[in-house]
Amino acid sequence: MPQNIRIAPSILAADFAAMGEEIRAVDQAGADYIHVDVMDGHFVPNLTIGPPVIAKLRPHSAKTFDVHLMITPVDPLLDAFAEAGADILTVHPEAGPHVHRSLQRIKALGKKAGISLNPATPADAVDHVLDLVDLVLVMSVNPGFGGQSFIPSALDKIKTLRAKIDATGRTIDLEVDGGITAETAPQAIAAGADVLVAGSAVFTGDAAAYATNIATLRG
Repeated sequence: MPQNIRIAPSILAADFAAMGEEIRAVDQAGADYIHVDVMDGHFVPNLTIGPPVIAKLRPHSAKTFDVHLMITPVDPLLDAFAEAGADILTVHPEAGPHVHRSLQRIKALGKKAGISLNPATPADAVDHVLDLVDLVLVMSVNPGFGGQSFIPSALDKIKTLRAKIDATGRTIDLEVDGGITAETAPQAIAAGADVLVAGSAVFTGDAAAYATNIATLRG
């Protein structure tokens, strides 16, 4: 079972009018990663931010920028997001014709590569790319919006992926995103997750509350 539980606050739930301050606040509150949700209004039904915004946010924290690309086609924009300051670039198998090639490109850019599985995407979608990835992201909601409820069937998928990752002998983050709260976080951790993405569960209350919120999720 994973030992080192990391918390990745999703800036999707932060105050967009004060994003630099919000990122500094969660950094100081004990965040391990800064999770950046990139949505294109096409692959998912929402629009968020692109490379220029990430480049502006990058100086506000030295923590890992964990950038989840919910865009298609994803390949033409990988270089731009890498140059903007992403440390991890996570893509979906459905976001291009050749996810193996996408992951190869991310690694060639000197970044960590992640693969994300939507609720209906089976765990075996990772089977032929585990040698390339540094992170597997289980979506426990349908991507596109914050504030959704955790889909319980994600727990079985997390367990399955934990076994697949452990069998490789490699260090691969097993991240879960969607509906993470004080109630669901322990369930995800027990199933094998070691990185928890949380939006509203972190960005609740003022900045003084963020450290308590993060500590509660970490367990």
